[in-house]
Amino acid sequence: MRLSIKTKQVAGVTSIVGLAVVVLSGFYLASLARIRLEESRSRGELLANAIYQRAREAVKTGSDPSAALRADAGLRSILESSAYSSNVTYAAIVDVSGIAIVHSDTTRIGQPLAPYGDLNVLLDAGPVSQLSAIYTDGGRTLEIRKPLLMGTAEFGSIHIGVSTLLVQRDLNLSLRPALLTAIVILVGGSLVAMLLAQLLLRPIHVIRSGLTRLGQGEFGVVVDLPQRDEFGELGDFFNTVSARLSAGRPLPAQPLLEGVKDPLEDAVAIFNPEGELLFANPAMRATLPAEPLAMSVHDLFPSGHPYRKAVEEATASRQSRGPLSAYLPSLATDRVDENGLPAPRERLILAHVIESLDHHPAAVMLVARNLDYMSQVRSSFSYSQKLAALSRLSAGVAHEVKNPLNATVIHLELLKQQLSSSDLPLAMEHLSIITAQIRRLDEVVQGFLRFIRPEDLKLQPVSLSSLIDALMPVVIAEAQKYGVDVAVNVPSDLPVVSVDPGILQQALLNLALNGCQAMPEGGRLKISAAEVRGRRVEVLCEDNGVGIATEHLNKIFDLYFTTKEHGTGIGLSVVYRAIQLLDGEIEVQSTPGRGTTFRVLLPQA
Repeated sequence: MRLSIKTKQVAGVTSIVGLAVVVLSGFYLASLARIRLEESRSRGELLANAIYQRAREAVKTGSDPSAALRADAGLRSILESSAYSSNVTYAAIVDVSGIAIVHSDTTRIGQPLAPYGDLNVLLDAGPVSQLSAIYTDGGRTLEIRKPLLMGTAEFGSIHIGVSTLLVQRDLNLSLRPALLTAIVILVGGSLVAMLLAQLLLRPIHVIRSGLTRLGQGEFGVVVDLPQRDEFGELGDFFNTVSARLSAGRPLPAQPLLEGVKDPLEDAVAIFNPEGELLFANPAMRATLPAEPLAMSVHDLFPSGHPYRKAVEEATASRQSRGPLSAYLPSLATDRVDENGLPAPRERLILAHVIESLDHHPAAVMLVARNLDYMSQVRSSFSYSQKLAALSRLSAGVAHEVKNPLNATVIHLELLKQQLSSSDLPLAMEHLSIITAQIRRLDEVVQGFLRFIRPEDLKLQPVSLSSLIDALMPVVIAEAQKYGVDVAVNVPSDLPVVSVDPGILQQALLNLALNGCQAMPEGGRLKISAAEVRGRRVEVLCEDNGVGIATEHLNKIFDLYFTTKEHGTGIGLSVVYRAIQLLDGEIEVQSTPGRGTTFRVLLPQA
């Protein structure tokens, strides 16, 4: 992982401060440990001297030193008071064989005293040994010893026990302020390192930003750096190079920008942060006074004008505004108001803040979208779709009408011949054929009328779950004829759709029945629904039947097209028309031999 210079600098300074804190803390801890041990030795020696003085007085008055020491009440009082001395665990007088003559713990009188280390030896050792002894698990007991003499002969010694656990406790209490100070120093050092890194690296970031802008083709880039150090000299050199590049720059990009923006139906204008107009495409210039460039937005638009309001708000907040809908006067005269003036047209207004590489506002782009034009485009597209559908419908009707007419003409000629020869049985056969063809023509015309007859739509919010539940008795009855299993997955909490329930019910029923009929050997029909993007709800009707041949996929919605032996070719055409009437969409995917899926998209209410 690559570390930035700022991270490395902060980590380095923090590490140095941390190392210094650790070293100083080690010295402080070693010094404090030695001071605590010396304090313990001083208290022990003071107690040993008091015991020594009292023992000498007691031994003078008796012939048996041990008995005299045990019988002396003052000595016993001194020994018992040792329990209240800091760090002292016991005080005792032992004979030369190590048996306790007197002890601060009376239960241990007459028992051998366990051998312990000498505190003076530990004090003569180094700081590592002292800290190791203090922080040994369970602690250690060390002694301060003072011999007792009778004349020139030693008859016993004084032993003062000191526990390192008690020294450790005092040492820890003394270390808490030191640890808190060390933490404060570390945090403060890190903050200072971050501040220094920010100050020292800012010139590098400024120069890098300038180089990036130059690399993107921007000319006249100037960086502002302090003139008191080497970075200031580097900034001056950068500005000199930038000025030389600007002197030899190519043609300005303004004509190119206008050439790109000219074909736009949207009105586009660009203002600098001070509100002055830098650019306006022809659609925007048509609403502006002559020579508007460099004019302020306050001079171009009156107070409260949506364009001015959008630009001012975007400049003040440094955030894009919109989209906002507003009705503004138009130069077009195809629609006029009651006074004969051009009627206002709806515009969708957006103001985008354009930032420079250093994240400062560089300009505000104002876009006014002509919603009337968008409506015209949508209307034209919808109209072209309907024309295409009507063309396919007309071709289908012409094809279906042409065949019966040809057959009728032929059999009329044959009928005339038979009537002239008085062959009545054969004439009657031709009459029956003519009658059948006329009935076929009637079916074609009736189907055409059903397809094109205007529907009285009754749009209302409808729950798909309830609507499909109402279809299921008919679908299941058809499915049982073919041995088809039906699975329905339509959640009850789906958003309601805005449809005519009768028309949609008939369309979905046709799809479900077609699916059952596509599985003559049995199979599985699945009907499901789900919410999708664009405030739409999709309905899927899937079967694993015979499928649809690839060459037939683009014809299945044409009127009278069918691949069934006794089909009319009207069902799917009626479905397609119904979904179009409901402002929906229908799609089909099919693989021969594997099944077909119809996808219906319906608008939410």
